[in-house]
Amino acid sequence: MQPYELTLTAAAGAIADKSLSPVELVESVLSRGEETEGIVHAFATLTPEAARSSAAQAERDIQAGRYRGPLHGIPFALKDIIDTAGVPTMAGSRVWAGRIPGESSAVMTRLTSAGAVLVGKAHTHEFAYGLITPQTVNPWHTDRIAGGSSGGSAVAVAAGSATFSIGTDTAGSVRVPAALNGVVGLKPSYGLISRHGVAPLSWSLDHVGPITRSVRDAALVLDAITGRDPRDPASIDSPNSHHVESRSTDLRGVRVGIPANYFFDHVTPEIEKAVRNSVDHLAELGARTIEVAVPLTDYLLPTLWGHMGPEAASAHEQHLKQHASLFGEDVRTLLEAGQLVLAGDYLRAQRSRTCIRQAWRELFRTIDVLAAPSVACTAIRRDQSDVLWGDGSTETATDTLVRLTAPANITGLPALSLPIGLDEKGLPIGLQLIADKLAEPDLLRIGIAYETAHDSSGHLAGGICG
Repeated sequence: MQPYELTLTAAAGAIADKSLSPVELVESVLSRGEETEGIVHAFATLTPEAARSSAAQAERDIQAGRYRGPLHGIPFALKDIIDTAGVPTMAGSRVWAGRIPGESSAVMTRLTSAGAVLVGKAHTHEFAYGLITPQTVNPWHTDRIAGGSSGGSAVAVAAGSATFSIGTDTAGSVRVPAALNGVVGLKPSYGLISRHGVAPLSWSLDHVGPITRSVRDAALVLDAITGRDPRDPASIDSPNSHHVESRSTDLRGVRVGIPANYFFDHVTPEIEKAVRNSVDHLAELGARTIEVAVPLTDYLLPTLWGHMGPEAASAHEQHLKQHASLFGEDVRTLLEAGQLVLAGDYLRAQRSRTCIRQAWRELFRTIDVLAAPSVACTAIRRDQSDVLWGDGSTETATDTLVRLTAPANITGLPALSLPIGLDEKGLPIGLQLIADKLAEPDLLRIGIAYETAHDSSGHLAGGICG
C-alpha cells in the first residue's frame, strides 16, 4: 500500500510512531495528484512547494518531540470558497478571478495550528451555488458528475490526491459529492464550525464540514476545527469531544428511525435496497429499528428555496450590480430570481422552518438517528438535466440531488453520509444518518460501528483512478 492510500487515522498512527514521515506522505499524495489531476480536475490551485515546506517542518517538529496531534503532517484540500492568506480563493467564479486573501479563514487557521498540510484549493460550483461542480469529473466514471458544490473536495479524497478535505454544505454540498464519490461527508450541527472567512451563500443554512475516507477520520478532523468564534454570529460552543476511541460494534440501545415517507419516494431501486440492507446490518449490531413518519415533508423544499434564494441574492447584491456579466448563466439566473422573492414570502419561509424544526426535535425524542439514502440516485451523466422516474414523472437534476439532504440544513441537525457499496454501473451509493442537535458523538459512533463491521472505509475510487 502506498502512503496516499492510507486513511487519515492510519497515516496519523504511522506518523505518530515514526514509521512514516510527513515528507513521505505528502510526496506520495502530491505524486498521486500528478497522476490523476489531468483526468479528474479536482483542484483550482495546487500548492506543492508550500506543502513540501510544511511537511519538512512537521517532520522536524515531530522528531523534536513537538507532535501536535493526529492532523500533524497530514495533507488536505480546502474548498475554494474558504480563505487562505497568500493563496488564491476564487470561488470558481470570474467575479473573484485572481483574488488572494490577506487573512486566512477560521477553519484554515485551526488546521494550520493542528499541523495539517495544505496541498491545494479544490474546485467548487460557482460561489457554492450548484450541485454539479462542472470543472471536475467523477473518478469512478468520468462521464458522470462529481456532485457539488464541494465536488473538488470529494474527488480529491476519492482519488487519493488529498488525505482529507474541507467542504461546505448549504443544502447537501458536502454529503452529495461524498455519496457520489464513495467517501464520507459530515455536515455538523449548525454553528459548530466557524464560517469566518468562508464566502457566504445562505447564512442561515451554510455549514462547514469534513470529507474523509472513514467516519473515524471525520471525527478527528471535526475535533480539530470546532470551537466558539465570536467573528461568526452563529458560532456555538461544543460540549462534546468527537474523537471516538472505541472500535466497538455493539449498538444495543441505539434507536434507528426508518422513514415511512419521503426519503424512499422516488429513489432508485438499487439505492433503496442498499440502504435497507445497511439498516438491517445496524440491527444485526444490536440497534432497534423503528418506523417513523417524517413530519411536514411537503414544506421542505419550498422552505429551503424560500431561504436560500433571497439570502444568496442579498449576499451577492453588490456582485450582481457591478459584475453581473461575469457570473455563469445558471448562477446569475438563480441570484436574479432570488431578488424577486418578496419579504412576506421570506417571512413565511421562516415561520415554516420554525414549525419544521420543532416537529423534527419531537421526532428525535423517539429515535437516536434517522437512516435514509444520501441521494436519490447515483451520479448522473454530466450532460443530464432531468431524472425520469419509474412512474413516468420527471424531476430536475437539482431537486433530485438536493431533496434528501436539504432537511438537515433546514433543521440545522448533524448529518453523515457514508459509502455502502456500488450500483450495477459501479457507481457509489451513500447511506445518510441524521441525529439530534449536537449529537455528533452518537452519529459518529454509529457510523464507526457500521464501517468497522463491514469494512466500508478507506477505499479509493475504483474507476479511472484505480
